[in-house]
Amino acid sequence: MDCPSEEEMIRMKLEPYNEVKQLSFDIPNRKLEVYHTEKVDEIHHAISELKLSDQLLGSEDDAELPLAPDESKQRKILWWVLGINFIFFLIEMTTGWISNSMGLIADSLDMLADSIVYALSLFAIGSTISRKKKVAKFSGYFQMGLALLGFSEVLRRFLSESETPLFEWMIVVALLALIGNLVSLWLINKAKSDEAHMQASAIFTSNDIIVNGGVILAGVLVFWFDSKLPDLIIGAIVFSFVIRGAIKILQLSR
Repeated sequence: MDCPSEEEMIRMKLEPYNEVKQLSFDIPNRKLEVYHTEKVDEIHHAISELKLSDQLLGSEDDAELPLAPDESKQRKILWWVLGINFIFFLIEMTTGWISNSMGLIADSLDMLADSIVYALSLFAIGSTISRKKKVAKFSGYFQMGLALLGFSEVLRRFLSESETPLFEWMIVVALLALIGNLVSLWLINKAKSDEAHMQASAIFTSNDIIVNGGVILAGVLVFWFDSKLPDLIIGAIVFSFVIRGAIKILQLSR
């Protein structure tokens, strides 16, 4: 379980089982504790259908449910993180086209991908399974379409004469996005939550910080070599991350 979409896949898969009372995720150690009343074999089979390389480690009787987390506080933090990601999606998408930088455009779609996952998690509360799947399907195809368009643009610019991106915009805007992600990570860590979706949000945000650093480095290399190639390379790498995320989201809709 290395991202929020895998956690959401499991939650949606087990939602029809009234026997499941609570799920406790340990994302760093890729472990899941299922608190249930019966049907352990059926529950295990349902998880196995997701093909996440699962393994049943054991089952115990009379286990006590862990204390419920402060959901209102977590939801507030996720709304802030969602807002920061979506705002920088708009900023980086706009400045990416202005500065002719595929790195900024790809980074903006990575921000959008995270926004979609956070929005799905917040929207899913209290919704029916069919409604969740419809939203996940639309979001996954939308994200996939944008990423494929980005890949085709990277290929077109690589094979044709195109302007060298404005490295100043790349460095400054990616630095601002880096600051935004650092604020997001601070908010998430401030919650001091062991809940899986909060841990996953921290992992996602940490990955975004690495991507921001990659765009900054690409901007420096564009200036150093006076070449568009560093920008196209970082763009292609980030687009591949976005496509992988879209595939995960589409799995939710099955």
